[in-house]
Amino acid sequence: MQKRAVIITAPGFQDEEYVYPYYRLLEGGVSVQVATKDGAVVHGKYGVPARATMSTTALNVNDFDLVLLPGGFEAPDRVRLLPEVLEFVRAMDKQKKLVAAICHGPWILISAGVTRGRKMTGYWSIETDLRNSGADYQHKVPVVVDGNLITSPHYNDNGPFMKAVMEHLAGK
Repeated sequence: MQKRAVIITAPGFQDEEYVYPYYRLLEGGVSVQVATKDGAVVHGKYGVPARATMSTTALNVNDFDLVLLPGGFEAPDRVRLLPEVLEFVRAMDKQKKLVAAICHGPWILISAGVTRGRKMTGYWSIETDLRNSGADYQHKVPVVVDGNLITSPHYNDNGPFMKAVMEHLAGK
């Protein structure tokens, strides 16, 4: 059965953290949806468009095996203000479905309340936020896998990040 992923983002995302995962998932045979507030097309820091296929209000945990949360400080800060996204992320985590976040993406996980006691990483500037949320922050590592939660600090780590995501989806 084909795996199903949703990438949730907003204006100001880090282009590399959307584009590489999007195409890597497609290359791996994963069905990919893109969710934004109101289903609007949004643009990254450098102008790359993320063409939404759905609104965040239509998110349903039964429709997906993976949620991927790109960084860039602006987009995650906007996304974590959407109650429907926080509820969706909590439900995905509760059902042990794959939750992956890179760079500032873990801010959304903090706001969803799913970080306490979890080994995680993220961009160095959110280390204090992660620690204050109860996460066990892992410093200077390209990717951290803690059960169904995969985090990475920077788009320079896209390779190991997406390798871990694809391996998890494949059941490895």
